[in-house]
Amino acid sequence: MKKKLLVFTGLSLVYLAVVYGISVLQGEQDVRVLRLAHSLNLRHPVHLTLEYLAERVREKSDGHLIVEIFPNEQLGTEKEQIEALQIGYMAMTKTSTAPMESFVPELKIFGIPYLFRDSEHFWKVVQGPIGKKLLEAGVDKGLKGLCYYDAGARSFYAKKPITSPDDLKGLKVRVMQSIMAMEMIETMGASPTPIPWGELYTALDQGIVDAAENNAPSFETSRHFEVCKYYILDEHVRVPDMLVISTGVWNRLSPEEQAILQEAVDESVVYNRKAWAEAEIASLNAVKAAGVTVIEPDKTLFQQAVQPMWERYKDTELGDLIRQIQEVR
Repeated sequence: MKKKLLVFTGLSLVYLAVVYGISVLQGEQDVRVLRLAHSLNLRHPVHLTLEYLAERVREKSDGHLIVEIFPNEQLGTEKEQIEALQIGYMAMTKTSTAPMESFVPELKIFGIPYLFRDSEHFWKVVQGPIGKKLLEAGVDKGLKGLCYYDAGARSFYAKKPITSPDDLKGLKVRVMQSIMAMEMIETMGASPTPIPWGELYTALDQGIVDAAENNAPSFETSRHFEVCKYYILDEHVRVPDMLVISTGVWNRLSPEEQAILQEAVDESVVYNRKAWAEAEIASLNAVKAAGVTVIEPDKTLFQQAVQPMWERYKDTELGDLIRQIQEVR
């Protein structure tokens, strides 16, 4: 209890400095606090994963290393949070790999629709040499990836039924701040509209956009099902979440602190995969109970619609990476 009070109330602490996202506190013991921001709400399985991570870091470090979580875009949008890591304002962020594309172009690979055969194929790739290399791709830009978290497969949801790409034509579809997401929606004949996650409920309610796309837990915990009564399981992309730390912060941690943090991160991935699998089932059941019609379309129609996007990346570095991923068995 004494350590908990020391960390969270700060009653006997003296604030020393904030350098590269690390708050250094001094009292009966030195405590280093790492600020971690993300855009999700408190019910989301990835937020629960981050709470588990913070608990494991505190336990493993005997209270000397603390992860302080700021959810719900309290410290800005995903793009702003990534920029905060680069300038040293913040230590870590949990972000989708989609907005990371503008900072680390190699991560565009996750925006290729229907790249992964299934969840098993996805995890073999991200936990293998390809995935590990991509985690390190942004180090020289101030962004070091620590792990991937499951974000499932993204599917469309709208106020009207969608059974084929033809039904998307002319619709304004909210997308993340992602080059690849915009290209995919355009290829399907719709109009991509980037809107921050925290503003999307209002945008859907007021008709600024006609549809959006995300995984089932995000659709349910955001309560977007109150506005959109159709969820279409086309599962067009598997865009993972990534836990990213500022390279400057990482380099300022001692080898022991780095090891503690990475061990806790690795344990949190195991927790996340179990929590995510349970949340997907629960969320689909919840939106069905709330009156949402879940449509299982012919996915081959959507796969055929995005073939021009695949063709555009042939004979490029991204195309070579696509081939390597397809060869993973």
